[in-house]
Amino acid sequence: MSDDIQTTNNQEGEERRKSFRLDMEKELVDITWTNDSGQELNKKIVCVDFSKGGLKLDCDQSIAINTEVTITFKAAAENCQILKGKVIRCLEQDNGWFEVALKLNQ
Repeated sequence: MSDDIQTTNNQEGEERRKSFRLDMEKELVDITWTNDSGQELNKKIVCVDFSKGGLKLDCDQSIAINTEVTITFKAAAENCQILKGKVIRCLEQDNGWFEVALKLNQ
């Protein structure tokens, strides 16, 4: 591969990563979902990572795989952003909390 092509590919990769991924370090979001019993649950939790395709959340309870979740950023703000996604991974961490990964609906 020529140096020009390799440099271009590296730059595109870096730009793509910067544009698609946002560090949401300790940003609180509101989530809403319906559990297996049909009960609607609401929580304010920490969004750890946000990208064009999904989110990673830190939650004190598990959420079942394939559960539809509504995520509201800055719920108190007039121009709040609401997204919908589906749980693709829910892993219990050593501290007893859960790392919940969501794939955003396109």
